[in-house]
Amino acid sequence: MRRALERIANGVGLVERYGAAGVLISMTALYAFNVLVRAFAPAYASLFAWIDEAVRYMLVWLVFLAVGITLELGRHVSVDIVRGRLPAVPERLLFGVIDLVGVAFSVGAAIVALNLALFVKGTGQISPTLGVPTYVLYVAPVIGFASLAFRFLLRLLSVRDARRWPATPAWLESGEG
Repeated sequence: MRRALERIANGVGLVERYGAAGVLISMTALYAFNVLVRAFAPAYASLFAWIDEAVRYMLVWLVFLAVGITLELGRHVSVDIVRGRLPAVPERLLFGVIDLVGVAFSVGAAIVALNLALFVKGTGQISPTLGVPTYVLYVAPVIGFASLAFRFLLRLLSVRDARRWPATPAWLESGEG
């Protein structure tokens, strides 16, 4: 079971890492192009008004693609007042409660986000300049919170916990899943 969860975590991490990197590179390229057009060919700037909206959508996707990775690597904001000051057993129990609450909150948030995405899909809204369905934006939190719930579950099951062991997933070191 542990090995299967690690394999799944490696695969998910690989997809998230390359997805987030691709989105970030695309955002940078689009904004750079947009700046160049506005600086050197302002008459054509209105043709590329869609770039602002596209990059906003991409930023939302970037945040939610990276949220699970940051938890797995121990890079989320945390309060370490108690950490290391409690005996081992109470500290592990506290971490367990934190992870349990994290799973519950993330699953709940993913369900709320899914319902919102389905509602927006049902309205048939289309983004003004891109012309894509607006619900595409609302799918990002569903994926992000599901990823976060998975990472909290990994910590709860002591499969991966950057608080206790250095984060060394295979996809992080070698680029392979």
